[in-house]
Amino acid sequence: MTSATAEPQSSPPPAWPYCGYGATTENPVGCHGVLVAGHTACLAHLTATDRTNYLTRLTPGAAIDHRGTPFSEDLLAQLLVGLRDPVTGHPRLGPARFDGATFTNAAWFEEATFSNVSFRVATFTGTAGFTRATFTGEAEFDWVTFSDAASFGRANFTGDAGFRMATFSGPVQFPGATFTGNATFSGARFKSAPWLGPMACGSRVRLDLAVFDAPVTMAIAARELSLQRTRWASAAALRLRYAKVDLTGAVMEYPVTVTAEPVPFTGLEEDMLSEEVLASQDPDVKVTSLSGVDAAHLALTDMDLSECRFAGAVHLDQLHMDGRTTFAHPPIGWHRHGLVPLRWSRRRTLAEEHHWRAHRASQPTPLPARPPSLRNWRPGPYHPDPDRTPDPEDAAALYRQLRKAFEDGKNEPGAADFYYGEMEMRRHDRGGTAPGERRLLWGYWLLSGYGLRASRALGWLAAAMIVTIVLLMGFGLPKDSPRLQATGTVPRDGGKVTFKIDKADPQNPTGERFTSERFEKALNVTLNSVVFRSSGQDLTTAGTYIEMASRVTEPVLLGLAVLAIRNRVKR
Repeated sequence: MTSATAEPQSSPPPAWPYCGYGATTENPVGCHGVLVAGHTACLAHLTATDRTNYLTRLTPGAAIDHRGTPFSEDLLAQLLVGLRDPVTGHPRLGPARFDGATFTNAAWFEEATFSNVSFRVATFTGTAGFTRATFTGEAEFDWVTFSDAASFGRANFTGDAGFRMATFSGPVQFPGATFTGNATFSGARFKSAPWLGPMACGSRVRLDLAVFDAPVTMAIAARELSLQRTRWASAAALRLRYAKVDLTGAVMEYPVTVTAEPVPFTGLEEDMLSEEVLASQDPDVKVTSLSGVDAAHLALTDMDLSECRFAGAVHLDQLHMDGRTTFAHPPIGWHRHGLVPLRWSRRRTLAEEHHWRAHRASQPTPLPARPPSLRNWRPGPYHPDPDRTPDPEDAAALYRQLRKAFEDGKNEPGAADFYYGEMEMRRHDRGGTAPGERRLLWGYWLLSGYGLRASRALGWLAAAMIVTIVLLMGFGLPKDSPRLQATGTVPRDGGKVTFKIDKADPQNPTGERFTSERFEKALNVTLNSVVFRSSGQDLTTAGTYIEMASRVTEPVLLGLAVLAIRNRVKR
C-alpha cells in the first residue's frame, strides 16, 4: 500500500471500520479512512492495482463512502473522473459521505451534482471549489474547516444545506447561489470573509451564534433571516431583500447597517441574482426582533418595523432609522367601548402596544395560517400569557427612547407619534404613574390628544362657545339694555347744577329669548371671551358668571388648539 497524503494526528478512533495505516505507539489509531468494501484499507492506502480496479468500476450516480479518507488533489480528481456523466461531462454523485475527510491542497467539485452529501467534520487545507455545483438532496458541511478560500458561486441547493459550526478561515463566496430549503450557518465562524452572497433562499437562512471577525458585506434574499446572538467583531453591511429578520441578542462591536435593497442583487458576471425561489413573496424587509440588542451601533434603512419587538434592547435612543421606516398602526374602522363608539387616531405604534392592548381586550389567538385583521390589535407571540406580554410601563420607556432617536434624526412626525404613544402608555400605567398624574393625562388626552390633535381641541372650543352662546341667550343677556338716568337739582339763586347719572340694574330676561338680536350679542360676548377680552355688554348676574367661566376655559382651549396645530406643522 502507498500513502497519498500526510497522516492525521492521533485522535480517538472513528465509529466506522477504519484503515489504521501508519499506526504507531504515539499514534495507535493511524488513518481514519473508512475501509473500501472488500478491502482492508481506505481509498488513499489501497494498492495502485486495487485503487484502479475500484475507480474503474464506478458509474455516474453511484453511492460512495469515503469517511475519514485523506484526499490529495490528484486522488480526488481520479475519483471524480470515475463518476463523470458522459452526457454532461461533469461528475454526478449519488449519496456520498466524506465525513471527517481531509482534502490537501485544492479540492475541485465544480459543476458536480450531489445527492445527499455529507462533509461533516471534513477539513479543506486548500481552496474548496463548488462553483456551479448542484445539491439535489441534503448537503451537510457541519463542523467543516475551510483553511483557504471556499467558493460556492452559482451553486444550487434544492434541499436543506447545513454549515453549522463551520470555520471559514479564508474568503467564502456564494455569489449567485440559490437555496430552495433552509441554509443553516449557526455557530459558523467567518475569519476573513469580505463578502457573504449575494444568495437567494426560498426558506430560512440561519446565522445564529455565527461570528464575523472581519468587515463583511452580506447580500441575502430570503424568506427569513435569523441572526440570534450573531456577533460582528468588525463593521458590517447587511443588504437584504424579502426577509423577516430576527436580531434577538445580536452583538455589534462596530457599526452595522441593515438596508432593504429595492432591486435584485447582481451575481457572478454582473448577472441579476435569480429570485425564482421567492417569486410569491413581498420584497420588503421586516425586522421582527431587536430584543437584547445594544442598538448604539445599529442603523436601519427602509425597514418595516411593524412587527418588531424592542423590549429588552438598550440604547434605543441611539438607533439610526433612515429612509422609509414603517411601523404598525392602530386598528381601522369604528369600535365600541361599552355603548360609546370610538375610532383610533392614525399614528405609528410599537408592536409592544399592540400586544398589550390585544391582551387587555382578551382577543383570541389568531390562527397561524390566517393574517391578522386590520380591525384588531395584533397579539404578541406569547399571547395570552400576561407574564410575557409587555405592560404599559415597558412600552412607555420604549416609546421615550425611540422618540429621542427620531428627534436626533430630524424625523419630527415620527417623534410626535411616539410622544403620543408614550403619553398613552403612561395614561394606562397603573403601576408606574401616580393617580393624580394619570388624571391630568386623561384630561390632556381628552381635550387635545396631548397637544397633538388640533381637531379635538377645536371641537371642544366650538362646543364650549356654543354652550356659552346658548346660556347667554337664555340667562345671561338682560331683557332690555339698561338706560342711563341723570338726576340733579337746580339752585333757586342760580349757580352750578350737579347731575347724578345712574344705570338701572339689568333685568332677567322674560318672553322670547332666542332671537337673532340676542344671538348677535351673545356671539360678540363669546368671541371676546375666547381672546380674553371684555365685550362691554350689559349682562345679568348669571351672565357675568357665564362670561367669567368662558374667559377661563375658552382661551385655554384655543391655546391647546394653536399648540396642536403648531406641533403638527412643525413635525
